[in-house]
Amino acid sequence: MPKHGKKFQEAKSKVEPLKRYSFEAAVAGALESSFAKFDETVDIAVKLGVDPRHADQMVRGTIILPNGLGKDVKVLVFAKGEKEKEAEEAGADFVGNDELIEKIKGGWFGFDKAVATPDVMGIVGKIGKMLGPRGLMPNAKTGTVTFDVGRTVKELKAGKIEFRVEKAGIIHAPMGKVSFGPEKVLGNIIAFLDSVIKVKPASSKGTYIRSLGVSTTMGPGFKIDPIYVKDFLK
Repeated sequence: MPKHGKKFQEAKSKVEPLKRYSFEAAVAGALESSFAKFDETVDIAVKLGVDPRHADQMVRGTIILPNGLGKDVKVLVFAKGEKEKEAEEAGADFVGNDELIEKIKGGWFGFDKAVATPDVMGIVGKIGKMLGPRGLMPNAKTGTVTFDVGRTVKELKAGKIEFRVEKAGIIHAPMGKVSFGPEKVLGNIIAFLDSVIKVKPASSKGTYIRSLGVSTTMGPGFKIDPIYVKDFLK
């Protein structure tokens, strides 16, 4: 089992193991515990009362974070004809079809998000097994298979994220950077949790949000008491 360094141990000492923090205290603690020389990402983990093995309890959706992600999101668009031009004008970093597919087949994955127009999904499907495991496969359910590529590219560049519950019933999502400060990070968390609650499956019974935690890329986690969720979202 890997050992954490001195700086992590010092940061971890600021966390009370059995304590469940308020949102404000957890975010403040996570930011104050940041020790890396780079601008760390602030992440949230939410444990839900669902069983993703059942299709009617799958939780997924998208949200444009009000304060963005604080990073340059590299967007690739599979398109042809006029839609290529539309994607380029919207700020897409990579645009094309066959040549991009060959490049990806060769092992290149220099992008964060992928968008495709419906008419090229036939050829994009050829590399589905390469894109899928990395979370890069365009999907109509999340709005990344569309003819409205201009709007989609702008939204992804502005901080639109996709969230999906994992097998263990947990959703992980980035909420911005340490440099944002508490107010902007909390603003993103409010928008994110509101979206997660809106897509609660009708078949989900009992407590929906069971536990939450906030951490930075290198720092320790601060657990949040779910009792605060209702008041936090008011």
